Amino acid sequence: MPSPPASTTWSTTLSDTSDRSGTPDLPDTPDVPDTPDLPEISDPGAPVPAPRLQRDRVTVALYSTFTTWGWFLYSFSPAIPLIAAEQGISRAQAGLHGTALAAGTAGSGFLTGYLNPRLGRRNVLRLGGGVLVAGLALLVSGRTLAMTLPATLVIGMGGSLMISAAQPALAVHHHEASSAALTEANGVGALVGLLAPLALGFAVGLGLGWRPAVGATAVLVLAMVVLVSRLPRVAALDPRRLARPADPSAGPATTPVTPPRRAGFSAAFWFFMAAVVMAVAIENATTYWASDMLRTQTSISAGLASAAVTALVAGMSVARFTLGPLSLRVSPESLLIGSFALAGVGWLVFWLSSAPALALLGLVVAGLGYGAQYPIGVVLVLRASAGRPDAAQARSSFASGGALAVAPFLLGATADALGTHTAFLLIPVLLLLGALAVAAGRGALLRAATTVTA
Repeated sequence: MPSPPASTTWSTTLSDTSDRSGTPDLPDTPDVPDTPDLPEISDPGAPVPAPRLQRDRVTVALYSTFTTWGWFLYSFSPAIPLIAAEQGISRAQAGLHGTALAAGTAGSGFLTGYLNPRLGRRNVLRLGGGVLVAGLALLVSGRTLAMTLPATLVIGMGGSLMISAAQPALAVHHHEASSAALTEANGVGALVGLLAPLALGFAVGLGLGWRPAVGATAVLVLAMVVLVSRLPRVAALDPRRLARPADPSAGPATTPVTPPRRAGFSAAFWFFMAAVVMAVAIENATTYWASDMLRTQTSISAGLASAAVTALVAGMSVARFTLGPLSLRVSPESLLIGSFALAGVGWLVFWLSSAPALALLGLVVAGLGYGAQYPIGVVLVLRASAGRPDAAQARSSFASGGALAVAPFLLGATADALGTHTAFLLIPVLLLLGALAVAAGRGALLRAATTVTA
């Protein structure tokens, strides 16, 4: 029995829980509809038409969140070896920056489920942007590990708050087309991030160091906040209130009422969450240490090695723009398993190559696989959330933070002990675990569907 097609499951699994609780308290008529108009199907036996992604002002503004975070990640990650050289620390110590970034990400996971429904995702985006800029100021002014590690933690919390508001907002706003919206959003982030390693390599080549490229993230944060602030009020961004009378004899009150807690998530949810964890671990471990692998294996300069990480990001960008429309027609589970397999092919080419050109080709192919893993994994997690996207996103942030904490540090520590080449054997192990998790999640969905129809 094939896995359930995405087009038949989104409308019931990705709608906000708050949307079912009453009329929204939105005094202004929004310029953008809260839900897309879906075609009526007169013949129940007719095939369901594939949903279309309709890009509007809300979509563009939310995409800017991904460009901001993408720029930071893809400028900061290849800068880690440069920070290690500047501070005179080991690879394992430098890998603690990934741990600090992860701690901030995990910390935001405790806050997202509380802040999003109460403050509204628009205000959480602004809050996250402010926290991110504060962390950037600390990072670029830091000269020692004791200064840059706390700064990275603050950045991780701010950036994750932004993404944790933007991803469920896109899911709620686009409903059946959420798989395409989330994949394309991550593609836009990767496309802008494609320029970040080039900017880093250019700055290093000029003798300016890593700070100008990483610090430029602040400009993108400002642009994101302006775009989000100018949007009309829409349910995907602004909180809805459940009203109840404060006194039986009084008129309606506007005291917010928290929706009742629900039962735990399904087995499929947790299997797909495991796949997201593997995807985060794979992507970040590679971006942190690929430049070091290139330097030791192909003997190119530090500046060129940092810029060469662009090859990985280029593959990711192509994958995300290609898979966005494809995810509306092909099972996301199949796409995700295929992406883990393709990434394994790219890793093998990269790992075996001593020639720079061939190593770059391997990074491109690996990027084609990496590009689908996180966004499609998040799509599956949100689809299995039973209408609780913010609660699912909070758990995803926490779990992703754990992966980000462990993977770069583990690969860096292994590289110190055994060499970078041997340390990169961690990647195919994670790829295999990710594919197995997706297969298990698909099996859990099929078992649940069989139980319902029995």
